[in-house]
Amino acid sequence: MAFQDIQILRMNYLRGPNIWTYRPIIEALIDLGEMEDHPSNKIPGFNDRINAWLPGLVEHHCGVGHRGGFLTRLVGGTWMGHIMEHVSIELQLLAGARAEFGKAREISKRGVYKVVFRTEHEELGRESFLAARELVMSAANNKPYDIAATIERLKKIADLRCLGPSTACIVDAAVERKTPFIRLTEGNLVQLGYGSKQRRIWTAETDRTSAIAESISSDKDLTKRLLTQCGIPVPEGQIVETADQAWAAAQDIGMPVVVKPLDGNRGWGVSLDVNTEDGVRKAWVAADKEGSGVLVERYVRGDEHRILVVGDRVVAATRGETACVVGDGQSTVEQLIDSQINIDPRRGDAEGYPLDIIRLHSARGEMSLLEIQRQGLEPNSVPAKDRVVVVQRNGNLNNDVTDLVHPDVAAVATLAARVVGLDIAGIDIVTQDISRPLEETQGAIIEVNAGPGLLMHVKPAVGQPRPVGKAIVEHLFGANESGRIPVVGIVGTTQTTQLSQLVAWLLHLSGKRTGLACKDGLFMDQQHLGKNDARGFDDSERLLINRALDAAVFETTPAHILNEGLAYDRCKVGVVTDMPSTDEGLIQQHDTQTPEQMRTVVRTQVDLVLPEGAAVLNAEDDAVVSLAELSDGEVVFYAKAHDNAHVVAHCQAGGRAVFCRDGHVILARGDQETPLFNLDLELIARLLKNGLHISTLLAAVATAWSLDIAPLLIRAGLKNYGQKTQDVARMNG
Repeated sequence: MAFQDIQILRMNYLRGPNIWTYRPIIEALIDLGEMEDHPSNKIPGFNDRINAWLPGLVEHHCGVGHRGGFLTRLVGGTWMGHIMEHVSIELQLLAGARAEFGKAREISKRGVYKVVFRTEHEELGRESFLAARELVMSAANNKPYDIAATIERLKKIADLRCLGPSTACIVDAAVERKTPFIRLTEGNLVQLGYGSKQRRIWTAETDRTSAIAESISSDKDLTKRLLTQCGIPVPEGQIVETADQAWAAAQDIGMPVVVKPLDGNRGWGVSLDVNTEDGVRKAWVAADKEGSGVLVERYVRGDEHRILVVGDRVVAATRGETACVVGDGQSTVEQLIDSQINIDPRRGDAEGYPLDIIRLHSARGEMSLLEIQRQGLEPNSVPAKDRVVVVQRNGNLNNDVTDLVHPDVAAVATLAARVVGLDIAGIDIVTQDISRPLEETQGAIIEVNAGPGLLMHVKPAVGQPRPVGKAIVEHLFGANESGRIPVVGIVGTTQTTQLSQLVAWLLHLSGKRTGLACKDGLFMDQQHLGKNDARGFDDSERLLINRALDAAVFETTPAHILNEGLAYDRCKVGVVTDMPSTDEGLIQQHDTQTPEQMRTVVRTQVDLVLPEGAAVLNAEDDAVVSLAELSDGEVVFYAKAHDNAHVVAHCQAGGRAVFCRDGHVILARGDQETPLFNLDLELIARLLKNGLHISTLLAAVATAWSLDIAPLLIRAGLKNYGQKTQDVARMNG
């Protein structure tokens, strides 16, 4: 029989922490239709076809918990939603992206499932899921499927949309040390940290990278002159404007020479060990195409090395390897390149490969073409048997030699970076032995590069990967710095807008420039920027990006958590005022029907509390109290009655709580109690008379206390809520 297509009812991209995970995901709602009655073990040949197309599925542990776990589920019989989840993940992995998380759950309507999986980019996630449906339906209907074309298409999306490998290794290191990040563009501009504590990177450049230093490094002649003045060995050279000048300079310097662009990069247009007039002239043409000028300089004998300097230390080093082919007496040079060099699985066109494919007739293959021509050969020439033909002298800096670098060489490299003014630099050194001082080997620094590529150190072709991303993050942040500002998240249905405004006011009075995203709009340091509802992801993220803010307060709702996820990865304080009831919109769109399902949504706020933070919970709502066990940080209860059972038990266990007794608001830590103010106090009574609930007042006190705001300042702030800061200081001075 021919099965009808599985229907995709909705695909939703959740950009931040959500009910499923902390990471961005695709959440798809699908209707299996007739395939609900046909699990994997009921369709002849289905499993064999899936495994043939995607042999990597054997690595999926699934819920079984071991290699081959998912295949076990296939053989035993599992439903198509679950299979589409794993296929989507595997397709992204084959495209070079990360996607290690997924779930599939049937909702209340038979045959309708929510399928969830991680993705690095919305477009990649959506396209991988559409491809997963097509692949699954092809397997079910015994139709051919072009898996290679699908993977190639998804690779192009991943290369275009996902972070590049250099940026990704820095972001991964930041995440490892619990520093949050925000991708600011579709490219590689990334913010590490929030608000005033943030730093920014753009591949291997940072907000500490001087524009002047970058300009200096791009001018190779100026760089050499500065290095020479500081006693750093560099090869002598001359700037030339014509091929005739290049040949004259080569004769003046003495053969052999190097001809390269004055401001090129990545080794493009660089010709090494040039020994003839014809070679110099052709090399000048190649170099002139790549830069604004051409430099001819003395050829330094030895291997080229790339030394990565971060801050004031060398963190990695690689050595170049000349690419050669050996003649067999039958194959052309071009054929030998394909069979002896390009066959290496480490070579590829995408940025993630440590080595490049060599194509003589491409724009980037011109230097290899010149190299073989200098040896009297052409691409279609057939070298004699056993003849060694050099194809590429530079551009293969992928052999790790970090542990071999002599201390004197490291000192010269770090000095070169400081002379140019770069905080992160790739220092290119030519020497016959990196383990000996340069004066012993007649070595020299030939270039200082801003924004150096990191892939050669993260994925060297030979040797040990180096934690260069970690070194860069440590360079940007001190040992005890996380890049975080205090973040407060508030969820519930009762006066959450008023509560968020009170908390933002108290933070403001404590000396922190505070942002607020709530139903009444967006506020930055008490300035109202717009009256539209600002509880969505985009408005919330605007606060986190703002360098002028020291703290941020966010009001949210279950709908925002379900539709978009939260904009922040963790929070200092998570507040739950009450457990919302399900409404028709949530039931229809998200199948959130039961109190337990709503608890799963609201718990997201508590799940995000940092270990050094606190969950502020309404002790008068038993469902809210049940969330206490989920907090990684402290729990602070609040309740109107001092004899509330949850408050009493919590204080007996040494916990903190805020409550009322005899008309006073009390701060309690264990058996120690501190009266804060009387509810009859004129200015406090005015707030209550104007409609502020006592519970909301207590929640604000508990939140401010959890933020380490002094009790006296909390009292003064509530008394003077809404007045100008200078007036508060004058009245309470």
